[in-house]
Amino acid sequence: MTKPKIGFYWCASCGGCEEAVVDLAEDLLLVADRAEIVFWPVALDFKRADLEKLADGEITAAFINGAVRLSEQEEMAKLLRRKSQLIVAFGSCAHLGGVPGLANANSRQEIFDYYYHHGPIVNNPEKTVPDHHYVEEKLGFDLPEFYDAVRALDQVIKVDYYLPGCAPTPNVVKNAVLALLSGNLPPKGTVLASPKALCEECELNKTKPDEGIRIKEFKRFHEVEKIDPHTCLLLQGLLCLGPVTRGGCGALCIQGRMPCTGCFGPLDGVKDYGAAALSFIASIIDSNDPAEIQRIIDKGIPDPVGTFYMYSLPKALLFKGKWEHG
Repeated sequence: MTKPKIGFYWCASCGGCEEAVVDLAEDLLLVADRAEIVFWPVALDFKRADLEKLADGEITAAFINGAVRLSEQEEMAKLLRRKSQLIVAFGSCAHLGGVPGLANANSRQEIFDYYYHHGPIVNNPEKTVPDHHYVEEKLGFDLPEFYDAVRALDQVIKVDYYLPGCAPTPNVVKNAVLALLSGNLPPKGTVLASPKALCEECELNKTKPDEGIRIKEFKRFHEVEKIDPHTCLLLQGLLCLGPVTRGGCGALCIQGRMPCTGCFGPLDGVKDYGAAALSFIASIIDSNDPAEIQRIIDKGIPDPVGTFYMYSLPKALLFKGKWEHG
């Protein structure tokens, strides 16, 4: 019996999602037993030409991690889309744009000016910048084009399923891969993790008061002298986004006494994660005085964009159409 074929590819990301596959440990052998890996260039000796030789639709499922920042990444995503029956946006960067998507707070020109001209350690008297097409003495080469904006994977190609997390936890990866290989597929567009909020699987959820959470002050992590391991982090003034974040990770960060930053993304039906997170935080501030509310925010949340859109700025509704269509 012919095994289903799977592939993995890495776009604009840190590489943690590739590590998440390796973190399957012995379960990676289970996946290898049930499927044939036909493209995984970061781990095995596969070239673009190997992918191009495959028939269209020959790959059962391709897992693409990372956002799309460069023309080469867009080309590979579109090639994998053509060669694959199913595309899975693997991890926060492919799912929502991820941490690389925070670059959308600045223009391409601003980024280049800083890194090639004005950064504190830059020494570039010739003002050299990368040239998409470089030729010298009739010899030349092309570099990938650096796009004006970072895009999530589904802003470039059609995506069938989403595997959230920075990086997805091994149990989420294993369950998703085996479900896809089994042929027992959920509806297209499904996020392959818990549909419930992270608080539902957090051991500290039971410490929340019945009357709800009211906050007078948000504290930066370094301002907390000692974290109580038995009390909800929000009640201790730490900005935890568990109430508006999809579960499935096992609340691992919170077990390590770090507040949730939202890498598993929004719950079903939420169109803009950052807006939902901001709305929730606004609802628990214990004040009706605008000046006091501003003081609480300025002191405890000095970087609202980085806080509420750490993983999802390319999917922010305010700019979504602009970045999708250039």
